[in-house]
Amino acid sequence: MKVLEKFSLQGKVAFITGGARGIGKAVATGFAQAGANIVIADLDIDEATKTANELAANEGVQAVAFKCDVTDPKSVEALINFIDEKFGALHVAFCNAGICINEPAKDMTYEHWSKVININLTGVFLSAQAAGNYMIKKGIKGSIINTASMSAHIVNVPQPQCAYNASKAGVIMLTKSLAIEWAQYGIRVNSISPGYIGTELVKASPTLIPLINTWNEMAPMHRLGEPEELQTVTLYLACDGSSFTTGSDVVVDGAFTCF
Repeated sequence: MKVLEKFSLQGKVAFITGGARGIGKAVATGFAQAGANIVIADLDIDEATKTANELAANEGVQAVAFKCDVTDPKSVEALINFIDEKFGALHVAFCNAGICINEPAKDMTYEHWSKVININLTGVFLSAQAAGNYMIKKGIKGSIINTASMSAHIVNVPQPQCAYNASKAGVIMLTKSLAIEWAQYGIRVNSISPGYIGTELVKASPTLIPLINTWNEMAPMHRLGEPEELQTVTLYLACDGSSFTTGSDVVVDGAFTCF
């Protein structure tokens, strides 16, 4: 197999949680352009359907939407059953759904703490567990990619976000643990740690504009990353070109965590 052929996802099936917009949508687009059939899993089924229809029309692959709550085991199980009925296989899982609540630790409510941990960490576990169990059952040597964050490596300033930071650090250790357990099945598990990414929602938020200016002043490249700049790293982790890469976390932050 020639080197570029190793980056093809032709004929493979991938799900993307939180795939309706932002990083999830950009990665789904990258997978589709590499030939994968796509399942957009998101609570916002209207936006997920819109994204899936765009991918099907623009990229010439099968793309469908499914309403999924990653914190609900039954909802995640329903997602896997839907994929099996629709495609009969699952090769790539991008466990990406997440939220951030900026709140000082001394003021953070139990409800806010639990919400962040449940979506960012438990949701990743449930999604990865369901995907891994399906791959094991089917004998598929697949790839699972979890979205961590540079916030797993540093404490962001000036905004307070202890729950987010803790959840993303947990994602990295969860990734390593799953990689060890599932290596025997040929299932690879890796994570990405994006820096500040200029999604549409981030750029459109009036409350974030002062923070964006601060982040850009601090950043070595003096800019936010673009969602599309995560397409190639996730494609590498998803495809056969990374067949010996598992248990790794890839930081994509424009050198923000280097100092």
